[in-house]
Parts: sequence; structure tokens; C-alpha cells
Amino acid sequence: MLISKKISSYMVFESETIFKALEKINSNKKRTVFVVSENGRLLGSLTDGDFRRWITSTSDFDLNKEVSIIMNEGCIWENINTETVKIENFFSDSISLVPLLDDSRRFVAVAHRDEKGFTIGDHVISESSPSFIIAEIGNNHNGDIDLAKKLVDLALDAGANCVKFQMRNMGSLYKNADGADDSADLGAQYTMDLLNKFQLSAKQLIEVFDYCKMKGAIPLCTPWDLESLKVLEKYGMEFYKVASADLTNHQLMQALVNTKKPLICSTGMSAEHEIKATVNFLRGSGTNFCLLHCNSTYPTPFKDVNLKYLARLKELSGGVVGYSGHERGISVPIAAVTLGAKVVEKHFTIDKSMEGNDHKVSLLPGEFKKMVQGIRVVEESLGHDGERTISQGELLNRESLAKSIMINQPLSQGSTITRGMLDVKSPGQGLQPMYIDELVGRVCKRDMKSGDYFYESDLVDELTTPRDYNFDRPFGVPVRYHDYETLTRKTNFDFVEFHLSYQDMELDISKYFSEPQNVDFAVHSPELFSGDHIMDLASDDKTYLERSIKELERVCDITRELKKYFVKTEEPVIVINAGGFSPDGFLSKDRVTKMYQSVASALDKVNQNGVEIIIQTMPPFPWHFGGQCHHNLFVDPVEIEDFCEKYKYRICYDVSHSMMACNYNQWELSNFTKKVGRHVAHMHIVDALGVDGEGVQIGEGDVDFQVLSKDLRKHCPNIMFLPEVWQGHKNGGEGFWSALEFLEKTLR
Repeated sequence: MLISKKISSYMVFESETIFKALEKINSNKKRTVFVVSENGRLLGSLTDGDFRRWITSTSDFDLNKEVSIIMNEGCIWENINTETVKIENFFSDSISLVPLLDDSRRFVAVAHRDEKGFTIGDHVISESSPSFIIAEIGNNHNGDIDLAKKLVDLALDAGANCVKFQMRNMGSLYKNADGADDSADLGAQYTMDLLNKFQLSAKQLIEVFDYCKMKGAIPLCTPWDLESLKVLEKYGMEFYKVASADLTNHQLMQALVNTKKPLICSTGMSAEHEIKATVNFLRGSGTNFCLLHCNSTYPTPFKDVNLKYLARLKELSGGVVGYSGHERGISVPIAAVTLGAKVVEKHFTIDKSMEGNDHKVSLLPGEFKKMVQGIRVVEESLGHDGERTISQGELLNRESLAKSIMINQPLSQGSTITRGMLDVKSPGQGLQPMYIDELVGRVCKRDMKSGDYFYESDLVDELTTPRDYNFDRPFGVPVRYHDYETLTRKTNFDFVEFHLSYQDMELDISKYFSEPQNVDFAVHSPELFSGDHIMDLASDDKTYLERSIKELERVCDITRELKKYFVKTEEPVIVINAGGFSPDGFLSKDRVTKMYQSVASALDKVNQNGVEIIIQTMPPFPWHFGGQCHHNLFVDPVEIEDFCEKYKYRICYDVSHSMMACNYNQWELSNFTKKVGRHVAHMHIVDALGVDGEGVQIGEGDVDFQVLSKDLRKHCPNIMFLPEVWQGHKNGGEGFWSALEFLEKTLR
């Protein structure tokens, strides 16, 4: 079970609309929201099942009504201070969320059945969360409060989520704390000497904790004794770290349990039977805890690290686990993340040569930053253990590198397909070779010429075929010169959008058109030009920028040439990807601002007479030829609105791109549409999966098309659109026809 205080996606106010509640249900993926009063008190709940029951039992179907009229007032709830064991009793096959209330019955947290973990501030520590990274400063401030604060700053700059210190009451913790203990061995004498020289007072530590909070960081502290715990409780510490030395100290552990705060416990120096005893103790108390695998040797030899024990520790604890390392370097904690560590703790210093044994096993700021970067790369790379699917990048390469089944002779519709008619050749734009035996003996569904591909639809009995469609706004499809006539004669398009390749720009248009056409048109500029040049109007390379401007000028010339044949269109739009990508990460806000200025300046140099250049909304991780990049421009709706208003440009709203941006940034697509709506001149409507699953068939991704339809009617009325389904042109436009069938039912 996971208890989370991040409740915004699960909460709607009683005065908000049913439509708003449905947006939340769709975005939180849990099929439930909780309805609260204006002061946050729980009033009821609404599930997707409640909504379905309402619409089937009412004749007054109005999504703008207040959600309170259809909520379930009898929803279960529990107090936030209740033991987790009791909360778990509420879960069932039909209940996966339990709202948790404070003593004033305000909704303050939510318990999730299907995840183990807990929250610390805004951070979730669970199997599905990013690793929580702790910079252990401990006593590496060497008694200097200014150095302690400097270490906080450096740790945050290096990417730490949390900064940890230690507090000891020397009088209550050690015998003869104020003087030498002649009976102590050398190690104990050395430790006592360091602590007496380098302790910060409780008052000083509290000042450092306040500094952490001022900097937006979570402070953490290890109390080494009961007196220190009292000080930290009085201060209001959110959670506690238990040192390896105290894992078996159940007197201190009981006092920590009594705080009802989450505990992160290191297991160094403990045998397995001792770990089991502490786990049983913590489980019986209902405490949220995370065990850290640890070897308390300074430094730990690599042969003693034993990272494989993480799996065993997870089995013993029954919850999330982590790693606290004292070895040298950054490889081991990164590897620990691959084995399931959801908390990582490493010592942090500014100088490894300073006095004190912790400095020698600590990471410098630059090393810590590399560790954090490595962990984040590994986390992104881990993925999932579910069914393997083909990534967007693989699909692109499969189109070029794989093989397809082709016909090696002309074949008439209705003829039987034989094995001798079939060849397997590159590229991989058609049906995969593994299906060749399934094709043999089937009846051909269309007239084919030698070299035509077969498709998956050739293996099914019913096909989606084109017809006339009915929309309350102009609609069209993407075309190339070579398939324009084939696609347009099949249905009642209002316009077409020519998707130019850089090779298309060399073609003689008059070979494809000889007389005026009876549809409107738009143009989609290539993003890739000869010589691997990707258009980038934000480039700081003068030569590269000039080439991009020159290529866009050519696109404008071609568009003006097309106007001779598409006379209905007075000022055709040209959709462009303006650039602003970077290979290794997103750029700073200041850099992005300058890049927007560069785009505007570059566009000023382009002759736009008789055409209108519109800039496409972009995904965070676009696929360019040559790999995936990070995109910095025209991703954020606030920035898009600012650019359009400042420089008087309009945009092409690509729903797939913007859905991916919303998924990555945890925005709502509805709010995105509202923000950019009045600047939209043209739309690409298509679905998306995750943060880089671009152009998937409509209805198969993350876009809620019922909500989108309502938003487009309100914010983008009468704007023309096309279904830009990836590879939708194949098999005579089969993907487009399927998309239009779907949209005709929803886009109203």
C-alpha cells in the first residue's frame, strides 16, 4: 500500500462540472475522484461506473452540471493517523483507493492498494517512482555552519532530492563524553575525538534545516539518541533515518515508531536474523519504512558490497528497498538501481582530504552529479517487464531495413494468391515475411501490380474502405504528389496537405498537375534536407541557420507554384518544424528565450508573400533522422501563446505531439487546447502513447477524443484538420479511412 499526499489529480470541488471530474478520472488512470467542499472537506466520490449508471438513467444529460449531483455520498474513508494495517482492510476487488482525512475531515492524502511505499513531502517512494537520492553530509561540515550550508547548495546543484545530517547528544550517548576514556580502543577514541571537534549544536543544525527548506530541499537527520529525537520532533522533522548502528536498538526504534513518521533504515553491521527481528517489529507497528542494504566498512571493498542481497532484502521487508554505499566511486549505486534500489544514499563532501573518515568515502559535487545522471539514465532505460512492443525509433528503422512480402507479377482482384507469386524483399513497408504462408491460398482483395506490398489487412475478411464523410469543419488527408490522385478520388475531401520530402522539392510539378484542382491545399515543409540537414531556425551556427532559411525559402516558392493549380486557396499555410532541438538534454530557460527570438528573426528574412508559415506544436522527444532529440521550442503552451502574441504567428496544433508533451510534463491536454486555441490555423488530429509514441491510430492511445471534441468546438471552431496517422497512406490510405470513421463519430 502507498499513502500519497499528492491528491490534486484525485480531487474535484463540489461546484466543478461533471466534465471536469471526467477529465480527472481520465488523467489519473484510477477511474475515481473524490468530491470536496470549498474548504477541502470530503463530501463523496465519483467513479467511471457511477458516471455510466447516471447517463443510462437520466434524460437530462448535461456535463456542465455540478459534479455533486451525481457523486456517491456514501464513500468510505479513514483518518490519516490510522495504522496502515487497518487502512488495508478497506481494499477489495472494487476499491483500490481510500481517501484519508485529517481530524477536521479534510481530504489530505490517498491510499493506493496496488503500490507499496510512502511519500515524503512531494516525493513518492515506491516501486514505480524514481529513486530518492540522499546526499549524506553527516558531519562532513566539520563543525562549520557556513560549510554545512555550502554543502547543501552543492548537493542540490548535483541533483540530490534530500540532504541528510546527524544529531547526537554526547552526554546521553557516550560514557565519559566530555573527556578521554582510557579503556576505549583506538577506533572509539578516534571517533570521540572527531565528534567532540566537529559537532554542530542542535541550534545550529536547526538553522541548517531551515536553510534546506528555504532552498526547496527536504532536510533529513539521523537521531543517535532519545534526547536528539526529542529535539527533532519539536522541530517537526518529516521523516527519520536510522543508522546501521541502531537497527537493533529497539528502544530508540520504538520511540521513532511512536512519531508515526516514515523511517529509512540502514542494515549495515546486522546479521539476517537481526534484520528479520526489526522487520517484524516495524511491521507490527504499522510503520512505513524502507530498508537500505549497506556494508558499514569505510571504504567498503567491492567484493564485500554484495548487491545481489537487495533482492533478498526486498523479500524480507515486503516493501521498497534501497542502498547506502560506503565504497569508492559511483558505479555501485548506479548498479543498485538496476537491482531495485528506490532510495540511494551516498556521503557528500567538498574535499576528500579533510579530517574525518567519512570524507574519504564521500563523493565530490561533480562525482555526485555524475552518479545522479547515471541513475536517471538507468531508470529511463529499465522500462518494464511486460510484453515487448516495437518502439517508435524501431518502427522507423523497420520501415527502411526490414523485409516485406511483395507480389512479383500483376494480379487481379478476386484471383487466388499462390506461393510462386510472392517475394520477400526490402524495405519493410509491408507485411512481415512470417505471414507468407497465411497469404497463400487467399483471394486477392484489389488489383495489384508487380512490386506492390501486402498488408495486415490482406489477412482479414473485412476492410475499412473510403466513403464520403460528414464533419462540421474542413477536413483532408496528407498526400504526396504521386498518390494525390489515388487518394482524392475516393472521398469528399475539402483540402489536402502536401507532405514534401527533400527529393519532392526537385520534381517538376507540371508532370503531376495540368489543370486547376477543386480542393484547397496546405504544405508541410520537410524537416530533413539533403546532406542530413535538419531545419533549425534557432541554430546558433550562422552557416547552418542560413541553410535552413534558404531551404524554407524554396518551400515557399514551391507553395506559390502549387497555387497555380490549386486556385481555390488564396493564402496556403506552410506547416514547419522550426527547430530548437538538442541531443543530450533540455536547455535552460534563458537559452530557450533566445532561441524563440532567433526563430522570429529567421522568419523575418523569409519571403512569405502569398503564403502563411505556421509552426507546428512539438513533442518533448521528437524522432529525427539520426535519432531521438530533446525539443525546447513550441512544446509549452504558455511559451507558444507568448510567441504567437509577440510575433503575430499562428500554429499548427498537432494533437499527438502535444499529448506527448502533456504526458511528460503532467499537464492536461484540455488546458493545453484552451491555452493555444485562438492561435490555431490548422490541425493534425491523431493519437499518442506515452512521451514518444507518435502518430498511433486514433482511439488506440492516450487522447480522450470525447473531451478533445468538446474543447475543439469551443476553442478551435471551424479550423481545418487532417488525421496524420503514421503510415496512414499505406494500402491506398487505409489508416486514414479508419481514423476518419472514428472521428466522424466523436469530432462533433
